[in-house]
Amino acid sequence: MKIVIAIDSFKGSMSSMEAGNAAKAGILKACDAEITVKPLADGGEGTTEALVEGLGGKYVSVSVTGPLGTKTTARYGILGDGRTAVMEMAEAAGIILVKREELDPSRATTYGVGEMILDAVNRGCREFIIGIGGSATSEGGVGMLQALGYEMNDADGHPVGPGLQDLGRIASISGAHVPKELKECRFSIACDVKNPLCGENGAVYVYGPQKGVMEEEKPIFDRRMEHFADKTREYLQGTSCAACLVKAGGASMPDEDYRWAEGAGAAGGLGFAFLSYLPNAELKPGIDIVLAAVGLEEEVKDADIVITGEGRLDSQTAMGKVPVGVARLAKRYGAKVLAFAGGVTKDAGECNAAGIDAFFPIVRGVTSLDEAMIPENAKENMIFSVEQVFRAILNGF
Repeated sequence: MKIVIAIDSFKGSMSSMEAGNAAKAGILKACDAEITVKPLADGGEGTTEALVEGLGGKYVSVSVTGPLGTKTTARYGILGDGRTAVMEMAEAAGIILVKREELDPSRATTYGVGEMILDAVNRGCREFIIGIGGSATSEGGVGMLQALGYEMNDADGHPVGPGLQDLGRIASISGAHVPKELKECRFSIACDVKNPLCGENGAVYVYGPQKGVMEEEKPIFDRRMEHFADKTREYLQGTSCAACLVKAGGASMPDEDYRWAEGAGAAGGLGFAFLSYLPNAELKPGIDIVLAAVGLEEEVKDADIVITGEGRLDSQTAMGKVPVGVARLAKRYGAKVLAFAGGVTKDAGECNAAGIDAFFPIVRGVTSLDEAMIPENAKENMIFSVEQVFRAILNGF
């Protein structure tokens, strides 16, 4: 019997690999089996940890410019192949790095994200997996682009400042000083939102308020974003931009305008910057990127049972969260799918229709949430629950 385990982290108690290895231990207490454990995440918080831990990587810490211009330490991962970097933009430009009363969309910048990317490029990385959720910024990714060597100048030829404050002053854009190595890189951007860059469904109107944008500022800031998009379009039309040539298959220069692309408004417009300025950049659902990175499809092709799960199974899980992504892949190849969770809500039955054949809570008795989340308790509960389920399977129940 071949069993593949891919469980999301139980936040606060078990990492993805810890949960997976606990499930494996439970199976082996019940029977002998061929078992593969794969790391799992949704492309957001915890993705770097899951992939570094599960794919034999290492962590790198680098001093970068934080969202408000002061230095901060950002951590990213380099996987075992030595060529793939895994990053979360929130490490350098996240809203968690800014006190609520200090939020300032006019000057919040993604400059540190570009510094992280350059650091990885200089270490030999050419493949990038980047999660772009949780930003403190609304500046279209201009800061990141400036860090990567793009010049954004005003009418007098001076560099514009960071943040939204100077987007409307951009008069010219140049990529003359972008490192040539950047053209060799491929970027898989984990993006689960579909908002465009501009307009009432765009970055400023929808996500700006949580980053400090006032109601009366929305149209002003959105016009600045429109101006940046206009100048970007002019730049793409007037240069042999590597991103344009790649997206056009090397054909003649297209009339590209990514402001309306799905996901362009993600992370305050960072999605737009990736699509417009970086070669081989793609925005994809985070779960798709992670499943491809860990090679899960190849493993489940001949699996009898696939085990997945997360901290809590509920109706939101059925709407497309990580366990359902695993289940859909497993069902493509006819495997049975079992899920284990710390807690299960009354509406979790919707997960069955989404491809999970059966699910089980691992908590074994009345307990407080704090007790259940103690790592040792969580691992014990996982081992015990999985063992008993597999004893039932082996005995024909």
